[in-house]
Amino acid sequence: MASPPITELTIRARDIFRRVVEEYLESGQPVGSKTLSGDSGINLSSASIRSVLADLESLGLLAAPHTSAGRMPTDAGLRIFVDGMMRVSEPTAEERAQIEARLSESGPVEQALQQTSALLSELSGAAGMVMVPPREQRLAQFSLVALGQGRALAVLVGEDGGVENRVFDMANAVNGAAAGSLEAASNYITSRLAGRTLAEASQAMHAEIAAGKTQLDQASRDLVERGLAVWSKDADARPVLIVRGAANLLDEAAMGDIERVRSLLDDLENKQSVSALLESARDANATRIFIGSENRLFGLSGSSVIASPYRDMEGRVVGVLGVIGPTRLNYARVVPMVDLTARSLGQTLGRSLGKLIA
Repeated sequence: MASPPITELTIRARDIFRRVVEEYLESGQPVGSKTLSGDSGINLSSASIRSVLADLESLGLLAAPHTSAGRMPTDAGLRIFVDGMMRVSEPTAEERAQIEARLSESGPVEQALQQTSALLSELSGAAGMVMVPPREQRLAQFSLVALGQGRALAVLVGEDGGVENRVFDMANAVNGAAAGSLEAASNYITSRLAGRTLAEASQAMHAEIAAGKTQLDQASRDLVERGLAVWSKDADARPVLIVRGAANLLDEAAMGDIERVRSLLDDLENKQSVSALLESARDANATRIFIGSENRLFGLSGSSVIASPYRDMEGRVVGVLGVIGPTRLNYARVVPMVDLTARSLGQTLGRSLGKLIA
């Protein structure tokens, strides 16, 4: 039976329903008429409250997990609450500062993504997730910097604002002329190969060298090849889905339903399926909420996912981030926090690109 829209409920039923959901999300426990009758905002007897609770249960908005127990919202009830009744609580100044501080730390793009996933977990008390869609990186800028002791740092800036660093060994033949060779190699890659993927860059480089169309000396040509090749070695090993804080899902309430927890952890192990769920939020204009049985993947484990796309400097979607936890997540707090983190991550990627191009 389809649940009625919130506008079809009486004012009394809406008020009691909202208070049941808010109390349940706060405590994680079913809410009884005795608890509600003690609420100064409800001027009804316990008997009247029980009658309203029974009506809400018959409509499929509430459920009684045990005989003579209180009620808790169903997935359909949570959906009605989230879409039409939730009072959003904006992140506090302290939470905003924490998000901005953590994501402003310098480092490669992988580090920013790892930090984001861990941060979402800490702030939500659930598991944080960041998805990076498989893609071929296109070059915007490339630099080689000597580190001494025969090593160099290769810095790649992608068109999407991502910044990656790799350390590699230089050729033994590159000694006193290292600085000039590094500069020549950097300028060659940036000016001639920008806008191409790494695979395209390598192919074009080999073609030009073979045809004798480059003025690079042997040392610089070797550095070009080494600088580009350093990324291809670990491309397949880069994480597509980063999950942090899965241990947060093993709280005291979860231990009472160990099978549900086991099902959830098994789902998280299947990263391909989780990525597919997050992928469905890529085109969303706002944060999306998947509640319990609404999504096939987490239906059995009774979990919810709150996800939001994050964008690059040009407004293009780079990936999706979010949190996963029990259906009793504090949606009013977590939803705006996920949205803020997505915007902050996009700004961080933009600043990283600006600093290296400047």
